[in-house]
Amino acid sequence: MSGISRRMLMGRAALAAASIALPAGAAFAQQNSGTFSPGEIVDDGHKFFGTTSRDLAQVVEAATKRWGRPNAYILGQEASGAFFGGLRYGEGVMYTRNAGDQHIYWQGPSFGFDTGADGDRTMMLVYNLPATGAIHQRFGGVDGSAYFVGGFGFTALQAEGIVVVPIRTGLGLRLGANVNYLKFTPQATWNPF
Repeated sequence: MSGISRRMLMGRAALAAASIALPAGAAFAQQNSGTFSPGEIVDDGHKFFGTTSRDLAQVVEAATKRWGRPNAYILGQEASGAFFGGLRYGEGVMYTRNAGDQHIYWQGPSFGFDTGADGDRTMMLVYNLPATGAIHQRFGGVDGSAYFVGGFGFTALQAEGIVVVPIRTGLGLRLGANVNYLKFTPQATWNPF
């Protein structure tokens, strides 16, 4: 089994675990105004990741079925490393229909059976964002990684009814699973807590 398929399987397992913990239905019903269609997300993802990955289309389709249409998304880069405990740092731009675009940073710790390092290009789908400032908080979740040179995967994070689905592709050597959170901030900081 290749590193890519292991990463995808772990990502699917994380999404399944997240879907058990996150409410569905009316709480996550989306109206189409102010949201992005799956086709728009996939097109921008292909441009950003530099590939026409079928895996990206499957992730976007699965997330759309679960949470509806995102009303924001983030494109950026991140780096992470772990030896049982780990850290992740990233930066990018959050795109919205109604409130424009804004630069955003994220950082966070992880704890678990996880070792290695990776650098990723990251697309994050954001659901139920009531205002752009609402992204500036901690979003918790579970993640699994299996990188051997390269990998692709996703997970789901949740806080106060807002769901963030990071989709990552990158290079590195990493294996394991962890519990983590991402803290989004308007300025860069080294403090992951």
